Amino acid sequence: MTSRSGAQRRHLVSSPFKPTVEPEVENFELNDRVSHQSYGLGRVVGKESAAVTVDFGSCTRRIVSPFHKLERL
Repeated sequence: MTSRSGAQRRHLVSSPFKPTVEPEVENFELNDRVSHQSYGLGRVVGKESAAVTVDFGSCTRRIVSPFHKLERL
């Protein structure tokens, strides 16, 4: 039995299947105004390598990367 490594498989140009697209991760800075689909408007108050902390006024949430529902205003 062989185990698979985490390496990406090569996409052949002649393949009828579309290659997997890596999602582009947005980079947020401190004090950026942001909008979240569930929590509403907020401001970035903390930044880590794979997450940001956002103050939404009524609550503060840590949002991990990739930031699907979060966008910079």
